[in-house]
Amino acid sequence: MGFYYYDYRAFWWMLPAILFSAYAQIKVQSTFNKYNKVRCMSGCTGAQAAQVVADYGGVQHLLVRRISGNLTDYYDPRSNTICLSQGVFASASVGAVGVAAHEAGHSIQTAESYLPNRIRTAIVPATQFASRLAFPIILVGLFLPIQYNFVVNIGIACFSIAVLFQIITLPVEFNASSRALAALGETGLLTKDELSGARRVLSAAAMTYLAACFSALLQLLRLLLIAGSRGGNDN
Repeated sequence: MGFYYYDYRAFWWMLPAILFSAYAQIKVQSTFNKYNKVRCMSGCTGAQAAQVVADYGGVQHLLVRRISGNLTDYYDPRSNTICLSQGVFASASVGAVGVAAHEAGHSIQTAESYLPNRIRTAIVPATQFASRLAFPIILVGLFLPIQYNFVVNIGIACFSIAVLFQIITLPVEFNASSRALAALGETGLLTKDELSGARRVLSAAAMTYLAACFSALLQLLRLLLIAGSRGGNDN
């Protein structure tokens, strides 16, 4: 054991998640860079693709705007706005169209009240609140006498909400990509070969969500083992 209840073996415990996350980030960046150099035959930009896919899905009153950053794209359901990064908004590449279409997939989910998306949106406030409190509460609990182990459990319960959010995120992201690829094919924005490239980009992006979920689950298991070992040491 390390200092008090901090176990220095935690690094080795979390190493698979760290390596998976690093690989996922490298994979999504390299795949996007590759297909961001392949211009789609339709000449459609990311911004245009987002609008076409959203229209295809029946989304109304959508806004598409440019934001700073690299692969910082997201959909804001509160304002029904798709925010596209600089490398996606005006680019007529297969990679940019794929990413933009994915965000449009989220707008379709909102328009259709897709259940997993509704659940994820509903727990966002609780997730943000619980995530901020989880580790401070756990740390305080670890320094308290063993009879206050319930404080640690409260912190773990808070962290569990964040883990639940990561789990629910998976079907939401996978479904958005599925909707995007279907729409890109049906509307003819991408050819069959180009669609294959967009699928590779979105598959690489999905890996980052898998890595985040895997990391959160490992962290939760480690916290449960720590809490359990404290209870086992109660003489």
